[in-house]
Amino acid sequence: MIQAYNFLASWQLFPEKGQYEFGDRPKSGTYRIESPGNGKQLEIYHNWVALDNKAFSAKYSILADGLLNESNDSLLAEKVQASFPDSISFEIHFYRGGQVILHVVHEIMPNGYLRITQQGSKDSGEAYTNTEIYHKQLSVLPYSAAVSGALIKPNEEGIIKHKALTAMEEQTNMQLDQIRQQIELLALQAHEIQKRKELSMKIYGARLSFKPNIGQTYHLYEREDGSYLLSLVSPKEWGSSGPFKAFISSVQLLADHTWKEL
Repeated sequence: MIQAYNFLASWQLFPEKGQYEFGDRPKSGTYRIESPGNGKQLEIYHNWVALDNKAFSAKYSILADGLLNESNDSLLAEKVQASFPDSISFEIHFYRGGQVILHVVHEIMPNGYLRITQQGSKDSGEAYTNTEIYHKQLSVLPYSAAVSGALIKPNEEGIIKHKALTAMEEQTNMQLDQIRQQIELLALQAHEIQKRKELSMKIYGARLSFKPNIGQTYHLYEREDGSYLLSLVSPKEWGSSGPFKAFISSVQLLADHTWKEL
């Protein structure tokens, strides 16, 4: 019972934190674990809503004694094995035909979140891994989180905290997403500048028989000896009998005297 205690709660899904290799990505969901008996008998409720607003739910009971037991849901699996390796991890193996068809790992993370990892196989036989992150709902559980605990009823303070936490998460996640997009844009810009720099170094090391003009299109060729040459003549104008080993790219001189590939 002590090992199960950390998991007995109602958990709220962080949709944006999940990673899905199989199935539809949910936009919301809850995961609830209860223990109506001595802590080894567990009931698990899983509800989620897909991006197309289709709702799904699942409910099953397991005996977390580490032994291979008959499944109470034959559609889900023939046999189930569940155990607590320690107080912060909880594993379930679902069997069919003597083989593990689904391995579910529950982990309490250092920040108190619940990470659920599902490992299974698609119909094609290809393995997949789905990972979901949940946070514990605050003071709104209609049942005790422990067998010996008192009944927990929703109260105004708990509801206020829950709403505040939800609002805080939405705002901070939005701000973090904006920062992530800015970082991705800066990284893309830095990559483009680096490409222009490398191309420019190659061109300024090439043979030039004229002064390039800003905004003008030129054509970079590799010579037989491995050196480069910048020309006003395009590959089409040279035809198949061009006097160069290879055409590199068409380029344009920018105002900052770097070159970009066209």
